[in-house]
Amino acid sequence: MRAPCGRYRSAMDQAPSAIEMPSSKDAGYENFPVGSWLLPANLRPYVAIFYAFARAIDDIADSNELEADEKIRRLDGFEKAINDPKNGNEENSDFEKARRMRESLEQTNVSAQHCLDLISAFKQDAVKGRYANWDELIDYCLRSAAPVGRYLLDLHGGADDGYASSDALCNALQVLNHLQDTKADYLELDRVYLPLDWMEAEGAVPDQLAGASLNAGLRKVYTRALDQTDALLAHADQLPKMLKSRRLAMEAGAIIIIAHKLSGKLRRMDPLAGRVELSKFQYFQCCITGAFKVAFGR
Repeated sequence: MRAPCGRYRSAMDQAPSAIEMPSSKDAGYENFPVGSWLLPANLRPYVAIFYAFARAIDDIADSNELEADEKIRRLDGFEKAINDPKNGNEENSDFEKARRMRESLEQTNVSAQHCLDLISAFKQDAVKGRYANWDELIDYCLRSAAPVGRYLLDLHGGADDGYASSDALCNALQVLNHLQDTKADYLELDRVYLPLDWMEAEGAVPDQLAGASLNAGLRKVYTRALDQTDALLAHADQLPKMLKSRRLAMEAGAIIIIAHKLSGKLRRMDPLAGRVELSKFQYFQCCITGAFKVAFGR
């Protein structure tokens, strides 16, 4: 992400507190732009605060140094700091990002529910590593990914179709991330985000995700997941013209092009053999194409 002003940079560069976990992810790891220069300058600091909050709680949930009960205890602290002004106050720096998030919500009149939904999903990550079917996975995505889009919509004036096309895009992005990171999620966190009923139907088992390449059964499961993801993206294609904010529509247009491109690469390549991602040139090209398509097509 780019940082066009000092206030925006300071929100992103805030050091982790004692209750947080250091992040293993950096901007180069992200597939999709969040809070980029395409957004209105006056709203970028709020997006940065939201992103810093979401990253902090995500890193706790993804830590392989913490036990499940400790993850939940820390996430409970973030939840209390969002809900109660007496928690996460200036004397308690452990939940500073939650305090700043709560202040940001008060300033923008955006619902705290988006933050609480994220916390709910990450608490689930602490204790749940398997998903029985697609509907169960989408329920998780609606709390782990959709709140990001919903927050951005509320911050930028909303959309003509409510959250529908935004949810479709965010859920698709979450599944694409899972498909990219299937092997790492299994080996490092013992999580499998492929529907177990699909795996059983193809004779696939989680242990096969540690292999050097997709076998025939896992490839069929991947194809089925990508078919469902492409259906979500077909719905999400309507999002830019639904948005009230032209600048947010440009960002959404860029993200949609990136998602379609990544889905195509995942169909052609083997994510167990190596992480499938766009090159810097492809990423830049998608951003420019998507943004300009919206800018001159609305």
